[in-house]
Amino acid sequence: MLRTKKHKQTVLQRLWNTQLSDYVTALAWSPNGTQLAASSGAGEVLLYTPETGKSTCLQSSQGESVDALAISADGKFLAAGGQAGTVWIWQIDGDSPTLLTTLEHARTWIDRLQWHPTSPELAFSFGRYVQVWHAVDQTVVTTLNFEDSSVLDLVWHPQGKELSLGGNQSIKTWQRHDWDEDPEVREVGGASVAVAWSPDGTYLASGNNDRSVLVWEKDSPTPWRMQGFPGKVRQLAWSKPTVRDAPLLASVSVEGIVVWTKAADPSEGWTPQVLDAHAGMVQAISFRPDTLLLASAAEDGCLYLWQKARRIAQMLEGASSGFSCLAWSGQGTMLAAGGSGGELFVWTETTKGRGFK
Repeated sequence: MLRTKKHKQTVLQRLWNTQLSDYVTALAWSPNGTQLAASSGAGEVLLYTPETGKSTCLQSSQGESVDALAISADGKFLAAGGQAGTVWIWQIDGDSPTLLTTLEHARTWIDRLQWHPTSPELAFSFGRYVQVWHAVDQTVVTTLNFEDSSVLDLVWHPQGKELSLGGNQSIKTWQRHDWDEDPEVREVGGASVAVAWSPDGTYLASGNNDRSVLVWEKDSPTPWRMQGFPGKVRQLAWSKPTVRDAPLLASVSVEGIVVWTKAADPSEGWTPQVLDAHAGMVQAISFRPDTLLLASAAEDGCLYLWQKARRIAQMLEGASSGFSCLAWSGQGTMLAAGGSGGELFVWTETTKGRGFK
């Protein structure tokens, strides 16, 4: 087993694991890390509480996959969507989780949804449209029409004042204070399949199917363009801001991860570092909150922790058919990962591993 250089001991140790009946499609932590939701290709939805070790099955196999999960900023609501065209909303802050409502959108596959950073407003895509739904009022706030294609990704600005949608040829951003205003349009050339705001809201990145990444600085119309990837750029992840004030940007294409560092001179753009340890397609990446520690999970059955997004500090295993997804808890003290064989793991930080960033 690979070990940390600083402490000569592993950083994370296994806390809990279970088995779902099909591959794990999505994971979502509550903001305070007290609950973890997981879903499967068979349509299961599970809720796990680390403090008690209890897991609750919210939904058994339905025969249609659940592909997207999110827990609201106040930890009260869990949303799930998938192949059936249904959005399920559970209230999960009581003694026993209860199904609050279902939103039906027949003949559409719902695979993107995200709660507002502070308000109980859920944005979810269905075809060319995105709807924003208020969980407390149980009303539709707005319905947005992307027009040019199906919505391929969506993301709230970290301060919650904007909602950005990615699709064919562009990213469109609506202002929350006036949904009826025309959106700001950022051209991407191909199709934007992954959209991500940096945690400080300074940069917006787009991973594209034309094997490129575009990065806009807030309020700048001209993006930096990074290209030369072996395939479409499927996932993006931002770190906390670095000592140079710009965060790191990690991008996934096929089996490779490229970490981008912004040069001190704006004219020099972003410099790449390739992380090429994986022998199978990378399925998920995520920075530990408020650190430069990057986690990556792949079909090769390896989950790597990259210290300062540069060198491997620890390798985690257990998914015999490969990993399918991962997610850090909000405080970064726990890491969850799902496997293609239905395995679900949670690792926790060890006392001796503290100080590892």
